[in-house]
Amino acid sequence: MIKKLIRQMLTAQTLSALTVSLCLLIDNIMISRFLGEQAIAAYGLANPILLVIGAIGSMLAAGVQVACSKSLGSGDQEETNRGYSSAIGLMLGISLAMTLIVLVFRNPLATLMGAGREGGLFDQTRDYLAGFILGAPGSMGALVLVPFLQMAGQSSLLIVAVLGMTVADVALDLLNVFVFHGGMFGMGLASSLSYYVAMVFAMTYFLSKKSVFAFSLKRISLKKIRELAAGGVPTVFGMASSVVLVYVMNRILMGLGGSTAVAAYTVLMTIGNASNCISTGVGGVSLTLSGILFHEEDRTGLKELMRRLSRYALLLGAGMGAVLMLLAPVLVGIFLPGESEVRRMAIHGLRLFALGLIPCCLNNVLKSLYQGTERVRLTETISVLEGALLPSLAAFVLSRFFGITGAWLYFVAGECLALLCTVLYVRKQAGGAALKPESFLLLREDFGVRPEDLMETDIRTLAEVTETARNAEDFCRQHGQDEHTANHIALCIEEMASNTVIHGFGGRQDHHLSVRVQHRGEQWVLRFRDDCTAFDPVSYVPRGERDALGIRLVMAMAEDVRYTYSLNLNNLAIKLSPASAGKK
Repeated sequence: MIKKLIRQMLTAQTLSALTVSLCLLIDNIMISRFLGEQAIAAYGLANPILLVIGAIGSMLAAGVQVACSKSLGSGDQEETNRGYSSAIGLMLGISLAMTLIVLVFRNPLATLMGAGREGGLFDQTRDYLAGFILGAPGSMGALVLVPFLQMAGQSSLLIVAVLGMTVADVALDLLNVFVFHGGMFGMGLASSLSYYVAMVFAMTYFLSKKSVFAFSLKRISLKKIRELAAGGVPTVFGMASSVVLVYVMNRILMGLGGSTAVAAYTVLMTIGNASNCISTGVGGVSLTLSGILFHEEDRTGLKELMRRLSRYALLLGAGMGAVLMLLAPVLVGIFLPGESEVRRMAIHGLRLFALGLIPCCLNNVLKSLYQGTERVRLTETISVLEGALLPSLAAFVLSRFFGITGAWLYFVAGECLALLCTVLYVRKQAGGAALKPESFLLLREDFGVRPEDLMETDIRTLAEVTETARNAEDFCRQHGQDEHTANHIALCIEEMASNTVIHGFGGRQDHHLSVRVQHRGEQWVLRFRDDCTAFDPVSYVPRGERDALGIRLVMAMAEDVRYTYSLNLNNLAIKLSPASAGKK
């Protein structure tokens, strides 16, 4: 089932990674086509501020993934709703504050970014900042709502929202160029309005009756806000490192080749950020699923997640790298038609950038996994090394020997060195033993249930339901459980799994039901996970049906029952003990 989950989530996560970079990509194309080289440089100088806005939105989104994957893993829907309400409230407060700050201080900010104090470059930089910042609530809101759409299984709506945003941005940019002649302010404003278009699409779900999340001002709590902020801190380190890197690279390139080199870097970074949606995508899947599996203490699931995501990282990184290498002239030509020095620089830089995509994807898988498994310090360390320190150092040193070509090697050198540091750290933690994919999980020896205390199986037919119930009964007796309790556990599995296969599968063979039986001291935990239509047996049991009688019997025997619907999956956890199984 993890294999299917990864495939389902990867496309949506990759597309969601484009929610910010796509508008920036479109703006860059329009600016380069219609406003000239100086405007491209102004856009590049404004980029660190834009990245700060994206960093805050990404921090909140990551905090949502960490905090809500924890509550979903433990089956606490009310706690998930507190996370949803607190995230929305915090996003609105921060985005409105950011909008006010940038509007008031846009002139000194433009100077700080290297645009000078007056002249065309200064005017265009501050104008773009003013137009773009008006969309801060929309851009941050889009980023924050993405993980909630993923958890609710609304991947198709997410795709529609991204497409709507893209169409709106292109249309508004063209209107700005040919009708309103709004210059750089109009370009920034077009992006702002397109983010609000994406928000409108997303809110059609959250304001509907079928939404699994409930917003309430009463659910907003300082404790939850602190948890969201703490969960997103590692992402802030990564995004803040990106801001520092862009600033350093702009300074280095300004000294090497002036505004021409900065313009080339701006084009390179715009294409690079769009292509990096694959690394962000695998990282997003890693963060969400590792958080859920970690809080379920599912060691087997984490191992499978690590193996599969590592393969996807290699394949996607190699594939996207090959595309950039082969199509570099075409891609750069979209921004810079005709032969020029800035075009030649950008093509050369993009081809060298492509070499770093494989290690970048692997780094994102690992640092997101460590964030999801609560190794926050390690995530922060990798983020700083990969995002700023090592690439900045590489650009500074290599540019002294190879000029601008040396500076273009910043990405591949930084990513490879960061991955090497992680490998050396894991090897040290493993005590020099041979490294395997699961070695990188860095789990405690006592993490999760011992293999001998765990039974897992996938079910597709009623015959397999009967076989699983029989095997579970034998499994319980092998662990010294009395016959009465073993029979009740087998009955729970037979009733719940049969109900899913009969009513959930509906005769289709493409559905999955995973059953997990754990022995924890005196307690037994049964976990059922299926990809059928949402059905909560805890709060809704149809009266008068035979299957309902079986479900009510299971509820009566259980010590505790928790249900959540997330990632298009029904998740039901049932805890039983000899005492609870003996209830009438």
